[in-house]
Amino acid sequence: MSTIVNNFKLRVLLAFVGIYIIWGTTYLAISYGLKGFPPFILSGLRFLVAGIIILLWLWKKGEKPNSLTNWYKNLIPGIFILAIGVGLVAWAEQYLSSTEAAIIMASEPFWFILLDKKNWKNYLSNPLVITGLVIGMGGLLLFLKDSLQNGAHTADDTMRYASFGILFISSLLWVLGSLFSKNRASSHSIFMNVGQQLIVGGVTSLIIASILGEWTVINWSAIPLEAWSGLAYLIVFGSIIAYLSFIWLLSIKPPALVSTHTYVNPVVAVVFGWIIANENITGMQTIGLLVILLGVLLTNMINYKITKRSKVKWRKVERIFSRNNGYKHSTN
Repeated sequence: MSTIVNNFKLRVLLAFVGIYIIWGTTYLAISYGLKGFPPFILSGLRFLVAGIIILLWLWKKGEKPNSLTNWYKNLIPGIFILAIGVGLVAWAEQYLSSTEAAIIMASEPFWFILLDKKNWKNYLSNPLVITGLVIGMGGLLLFLKDSLQNGAHTADDTMRYASFGILFISSLLWVLGSLFSKNRASSHSIFMNVGQQLIVGGVTSLIIASILGEWTVINWSAIPLEAWSGLAYLIVFGSIIAYLSFIWLLSIKPPALVSTHTYVNPVVAVVFGWIIANENITGMQTIGLLVILLGVLLTNMINYKITKRSKVKWRKVERIFSRNNGYKHSTN
């Protein structure tokens, strides 16, 4: 039993590393992609190509996406989380820095606690969760204040303020889509669910791009290599590896705990911006980052009691891993 639990915990740890680190770098990757692609074309290509890759791999293994019911269950997450949630982030990064976008998206845990009524009792009765969220948000406010004072203005104030509002809407829709995904369990594999959500998100994004007239302004021959590199990174790391990890974690962990990636993502976004894009990190930003990390630590120090049901569930997960070498969607 201890081996099963340890292996399960290791996979959980690696999945959290995926959404903490990789998603933190995608904000910078989006900014590179925007150097050649309009926002919704960038998002649409990212999701569609990733979804096709996953579904082709599943088809080769014998799992076919021919269940209309499963497509329906993945419709809302694909639209809310990917097409609109992530698409609006790409749109906002036309007027804001990647760091600012990552910081605003860190409001996600509060939306989870507000909207996840099913787990209100667990959230509100655990002082570590509340303390961690409050401290984390305090660090984000310090970080945001300094970023706004010292960051470069890339657009007029009206568009900048509008972009901040758009990002809050993006965060809200991301949470709604995530809760829908968690509460509408599917009997299909995690890979199938993610593949279908990516296809839905990609097609929807490209439709939005058509409505906004993005196809008329893109110049394919003038797209620089760094934009193609940004798109490739978003496909492989952001949409396949990290998003798979996110959906799997939602199936086994409380949403508010999974959402703590939005605290670490700004840290990663700033560090990589400093290393790759030569962005400066001020002393106040450093203090803000340390406070954010403290909040994440407290939020994750939740001692979940291992019930008999949990042990049975972990045995089932281990058998599935051994048999299929992949994650199967499990329900709470």
